[in-house]
Amino acid sequence: MNSVLQSLLDVFREPSVIVGLIALLGLLLQRKSASDTVKGTIKAFVGFLVLAAGAGVVSGALTPFGDMFQHAFGVQGVVPNNEAIVGKVLTDYGSQAALIFFFGMVVNVLLARLTTCKFIYMSGHVALYLAAMIAVILIANGFSSWQAVLWGSIAQGLITTLSPAMVQPWMRRVTKNDTVALGHTGNFGIATSGLVGKYLGDPAKSTEDLKIPKGLGFLRDTTVVIASSMGLIYLLVTLVAGPGYVESKLSDGQWYVLWAVMQAGTFAAGVFIILAGVRVVLAEIIPAFKGISEKLVPNARPALDVPIVFTFAPNAVLVGFLASFVGGLIGMGVLVAVGGTIIIPGIVAHFMTGAASGVIGNATGGRRGAILGAMANGLLITFLPLLVLPFLGDVGLQNSTFSDADFGISGLLIGGAVQAGHIAVIGLVICGLIATFAASAIVTRRRAAAPETPAQESQPAS
Repeated sequence: MNSVLQSLLDVFREPSVIVGLIALLGLLLQRKSASDTVKGTIKAFVGFLVLAAGAGVVSGALTPFGDMFQHAFGVQGVVPNNEAIVGKVLTDYGSQAALIFFFGMVVNVLLARLTTCKFIYMSGHVALYLAAMIAVILIANGFSSWQAVLWGSIAQGLITTLSPAMVQPWMRRVTKNDTVALGHTGNFGIATSGLVGKYLGDPAKSTEDLKIPKGLGFLRDTTVVIASSMGLIYLLVTLVAGPGYVESKLSDGQWYVLWAVMQAGTFAAGVFIILAGVRVVLAEIIPAFKGISEKLVPNARPALDVPIVFTFAPNAVLVGFLASFVGGLIGMGVLVAVGGTIIIPGIVAHFMTGAASGVIGNATGGRRGAILGAMANGLLITFLPLLVLPFLGDVGLQNSTFSDADFGISGLLIGGAVQAGHIAVIGLVICGLIATFAASAIVTRRRAAAPETPAQESQPAS
């Protein structure tokens, strides 16, 4: 049993495999030729591996930056990092997390089939992290393993179904269609960015329309902009940290200036790889997903990881990352001033969710929306992880915690209910199911009563 469970965990924790299997299923349901099926499946699988490789390059370039930042400014505290905290959680609660993850996917598909929330959550890695957090909160606060798996799976399915629905109105503005959704544990912060952009921004002034002098025409190239901007940031923090620290602890003796330039260039290369992978995945997964939409879950849309939006507003990616990081610094300053636990900005989290927040904020509120919306995301992923720490038991004593906004919101809801008792958790989950089906019924009734327009006929239900 354990070996089977481990094999399932190995398969479903790999988002590239999930994407490949989804593409295969969609192509088979469309009865494509063997040649087209093999080609589409492999390209979707490899395309996501390209995307993941780029994310790994970016993460590798940002990790030493975080260490250098802590040393440069003398700040110690908790660093939100999903990979770091999940490693500890899976050691202690791996079986329960795997079961919650698997059955949560089943609940997600059922809810997509039975409600108007037609989203299949395909970001398997962050879904696994979410399952791990749910497992540790429930078990550390008195739930037995089977209770945690039962109620945790339903909670996981609800979150992964409703989270993409929350962002979809803004995704339609970004993509100009309704064929793809955003599946990530930063969706609450990203949706918040869309709201901030809508009410405080000006959509007429896009980040992509920035007027660049002829002498700086090279900055129209996204790769050049990212490399040069990150180069300045790396050099500044490197100088503050000191050549001695950098060369002895981070660069393995390499000249600190060259090391900073190489790290910035590596970061830009990672983003370039991500964008290439996104293009391949979109080109293959959208047509393949049509088969699933038609046969299993009518009008379903794949909810994919945040890099899926990066190609729509490349300038907003950089603006959003920097603005989110500034929001994290502001939040850290507040925590330092009031005392207590300090949340140090997690560079990877601020890049991934901040960049997406910048794209969404730009779509609803232009440059101002991208900046203010991403800053709002940065504040959220600074304060929300702090509020979830008390519910994590011994895991909460580590120097890391879950980083993204969805972890904070769902962790607060589940953790707060656990504190009130087991019945409160069960009631929360059941109420969530009832509310989802009730809202779906209301939306269905309103659409049936409203006269159809050509635009409505051309768009799937959301």
